[in-house]
Amino acid sequence: MTYTTGTFVSPVDRLPLATYAWDHVDDPRGVVQIAHGLAEHAPRYDRLAGALNAAGYLVFATDHRGHGRSIDGAPGDFGAAGFDGLIADLAAYGAELAATHPGLPLFLVAHSMGSFAAQAALLDHSAQYAGVVLTGSTALDVLGAAMAEAPEPAGLEAFNAGFEHRTGYEWLSRDEAEVDLYVADPLCGFDLPADTVPALFAPAARLADPAALAGIDGDLPILIASGSADPLSGGGQLVELLGQRYRDAGLADVTVTVYPEARHEVFNETNRDEVTTDVVGWIAAHTRADAPAAG
Repeated sequence: MTYTTGTFVSPVDRLPLATYAWDHVDDPRGVVQIAHGLAEHAPRYDRLAGALNAAGYLVFATDHRGHGRSIDGAPGDFGAAGFDGLIADLAAYGAELAATHPGLPLFLVAHSMGSFAAQAALLDHSAQYAGVVLTGSTALDVLGAAMAEAPEPAGLEAFNAGFEHRTGYEWLSRDEAEVDLYVADPLCGFDLPADTVPALFAPAARLADPAALAGIDGDLPILIASGSADPLSGGGQLVELLGQRYRDAGLADVTVTVYPEARHEVFNETNRDEVTTDVVGWIAAHTRADAPAAG
């Protein structure tokens, strides 16, 4: 696929964030914002963007602060704005996409760290989205408690425990070729600053707070897609818990799909075609021809 690049200036601290647009679509049905995960970057979602384009959707993404072409300092460093800044960036970029594409419904597809930021952004900005897909996600408070009880400090490498150790990133996918692409990519899998992973858990309590969750638009549809072998999913239990929390908060359309034996990066898994078809189909099913402008 061919994408065009640009810049989105963060309203938090004026940090320029690299943007990507897969927008060669005639008569688009909607807009999809992609939020990537930790220690990776937006162009890795090129294949997903192509499938969404083929279904009639314009696709846009940024490299989060500290990632990809948005790195300003050490890779993985969120800067003084911290993870809160990244959350604000995600919401603000979504608002800009809604404003620049009036009349088209806006969907959000957010993976792993991006999904944590999305969970936080939805507490205050759910009205701007027509639907949200969370992949590689979790109930962050429960995962954080489990990691805190680990016998030694746990970074990303801890997630490979229990998997074959060929590269140390086998937890990402059963597809060795996809793992090798990740390992070979200089913008992926870099050493993280010591405070980066702990920062991801700062919003955890609020994300589990029923009062905060009650502020999400009850009509917002959410799809949570995960692999049963994703260490973040707890065998599927943590994503089922996440889905139930949304239902308990009053959301009427929450779907949780757990793919047997799939690992963390479901869009790069051996069953990626199944996952992509399911996600694109879910977005299409939640796109109304008469949908009002997002926001």
